Amino acid sequence: MRKADESQHNLLRPPGGIIPRASLRDDTGAKTVGALRLEGKRKVVDLLKRGAADLGIKLSPGQIRCFQLYYETLADWNQRVNLTTVIEPEEVQARHFVDSLTVAQVIPSAMLAGGRFADVGSGGGFPGVPLKIAFRAISIALIEATAKKAAFLLHLKGVLSLLDVEVLAERVETLARQPHLRDGFDCVFVRAVAGMSTLAELTLPLCRTGGIVVAQKSLGVEEELRASEKAIEKLGGGVKDVREVAVAGILSPRVLVVLEKRQPTPERYPRRPGIPSKRPLR
Repeated sequence: MRKADESQHNLLRPPGGIIPRASLRDDTGAKTVGALRLEGKRKVVDLLKRGAADLGIKLSPGQIRCFQLYYETLADWNQRVNLTTVIEPEEVQARHFVDSLTVAQVIPSAMLAGGRFADVGSGGGFPGVPLKIAFRAISIALIEATAKKAAFLLHLKGVLSLLDVEVLAERVETLARQPHLRDGFDCVFVRAVAGMSTLAELTLPLCRTGGIVVAQKSLGVEEELRASEKAIEKLGGGVKDVREVAVAGILSPRVLVVLEKRQPTPERYPRRPGIPSKRPLR
């Protein structure tokens, strides 16, 4: 095998191999991935079911198993790829899986029945993959510029046997200029800490006119929205909804900001890679 092929093979192979069930802690006393796997199988089902039910989403036994396998794969890969700092089983269920499912609260049922979605800055697959597991009829593009994270997403797609999922390992500023992607999605979502002006420039060009962008934000977003209002309008969008969501006993309140694409985004946007973050529109 050539060195390049070996490198790619090693990147796509789950780290750690088979973990003995007895290896529950390392020499420092910290929990190993094997221990987390066992805890995950015991703890996650009730928490995930309860959180999903609270959101009006019923998960089948097959979907629950898919989430369990997702968790195990995430825990394995996170040993060498920085996918998340949240890895304890119950925390992953609440802060990643259930949190991702809250996005469905603001998406029209017609879109959830078969729309085309894009997840910008997907990272460990949130919120795109949990939504795909829960709503199998949707198609989704997972956009992730970091090569190792994109490799994880490709591996995860195979492990979970997900259909109609595309992993795009490129900057979104570049992808948004490709004709088959620009104006091509019913719904674009983003889970990031950037300001709304930056998020709007990175997402609205991908969204079709009449489609929506959903940004997961912390509470207290009103001032940020007021400051970004002109930028959002300049990009062809407008604020459609600001929805506070929470799941009692599982997930603390946070906000879903919904932008509506009201007219085509001017061709000059998005600007070249890095500029939307360095110089947000005013």
